[in-house]
Amino acid sequence: MNFPSLPDRRSATDPGARAISDRAQSLTNIQLLQRVRAAARQLHDLGIGPGDVVALKLTNRLEFVVLMFATWRLGAAVTPVNPSLTNAEMVRQLDDSGARLLVIEDAAPLTRKVAILAVGDLYIDATETDPAPVANSSALALLIYTSGTTGIPKGVMLDHANLDAMAAMGAEALQLGPADRCLLILPLFHVNGIVVSVLTPLLTGGSVVIAGRFDPRSFFDVVERERPTFFSGVPTIYSMLAAVPDEVAPDTSSVRFAICGAAPASAELLTRFENRYGFGLVEGYGLSEGTCGSTINPVDGPRRVGTVGIAFPGQDIRIIDQNGTEMAQGLDGEVVVRGPNVMRGYLGRPEETERVLVDGWLHTGDVGHLDADGYLTLVGRSKDMIIRGGENIYPKEIEDVLTGDASVLDAAVIGAPDDKWGEVVVAYVQPRAGATVDPAALKSLCARQLSGYKRPTSLVVVETIPKNAVGKTDKNSLRTIHRSAMTAAEAPSN
Repeated sequence: MNFPSLPDRRSATDPGARAISDRAQSLTNIQLLQRVRAAARQLHDLGIGPGDVVALKLTNRLEFVVLMFATWRLGAAVTPVNPSLTNAEMVRQLDDSGARLLVIEDAAPLTRKVAILAVGDLYIDATETDPAPVANSSALALLIYTSGTTGIPKGVMLDHANLDAMAAMGAEALQLGPADRCLLILPLFHVNGIVVSVLTPLLTGGSVVIAGRFDPRSFFDVVERERPTFFSGVPTIYSMLAAVPDEVAPDTSSVRFAICGAAPASAELLTRFENRYGFGLVEGYGLSEGTCGSTINPVDGPRRVGTVGIAFPGQDIRIIDQNGTEMAQGLDGEVVVRGPNVMRGYLGRPEETERVLVDGWLHTGDVGHLDADGYLTLVGRSKDMIIRGGENIYPKEIEDVLTGDASVLDAAVIGAPDDKWGEVVVAYVQPRAGATVDPAALKSLCARQLSGYKRPTSLVVVETIPKNAVGKTDKNSLRTIHRSAMTAAEAPSN
């Protein structure tokens, strides 16, 4: 399969067919190859070679895909950087990954010894001495940074064998072919955006349209103009689209299905969306550690609302108890996954790798059960994680920022239900003895050190934060307290 040479194969097969486009430009297969070769020459001239890491801090744009293929062409790996990260968060990722080059929207100084390339300075003309593709299925392809329960982002190491396996699984499960056209609306710093919305359709001969920033008011204008056959989103996106005024009646006849993942979606939302727009929402489940997807409801087959579907072809799913014993059908336990899509490990973290990869099985930390037909239902998350609009947020990182303030003795962060985002961040803080907490100052602290989506929407000062019998923060009690407070606030006054 070999993704480093995919642009070459597509160009040789059908040079004039459309490949990828964004708001500013559109490339055929041969044009994509030319751009990839030119970018590979430029990266090579900058000293990038096998084993190196290139960081891409870019918004969704065609050049991200060009640079990704160019980097792979040289035997190097890509680490996508969320454009909304603070400078401190970005530097931490660059340091951990050992990136030798950072590609950004505009040239800017950085307090780290790393080469910087502005995307506007990319070569666009290939030469006769362009490097040939390096083929090595065991070479590192992607370093996807994801936080753990410690709150410290970890580099998920995905090699080319992982990408090959996941794309082949996706192509089979989604029944994709040359006629398919994907509309990319999820960010390219997520593995979902890269694998599901770019690599898989390109692998099968299809094409990709990179949409601009998602806006429910103009989304269906893009659908009518570009005529995609599928797209992938998160529940927040579908909730926004379902709330579009009733008089909006777009032509969605080109769309075969849409994928819903990253967070649980309600049965009511799925049904309401499908009834209104005339195509099915296929709910799935996966992790960055599993190269994106592990289960999905069939595109043409029984879709069981409330489940996240069945295992992708080539993957195994089990439910186990705390001792590692497989659970019977219908009983809840930890979801574990096995397959060629499972990561090689966390970069530089052998102990954490050994904890989640046991005898070839990826321990997800999620809790669920399987029915007699292999459909997985998720019932909770053993990891104390908040999912806001499809973005994973780990409380420990936010708590560490809050307790860094001299007035704060302790902090506890929980997720609170929200109609738009699914969950939002709520922080409880306990003052140090004799100190007074200034919520405005804490919000300013969070604004300096945390990306916008991680910042608490509500900050509550309490005398003490509840603890359990062993002295750990009792977040279940805190959630109960918060629900009660919200209920009381919403109750009509006499």
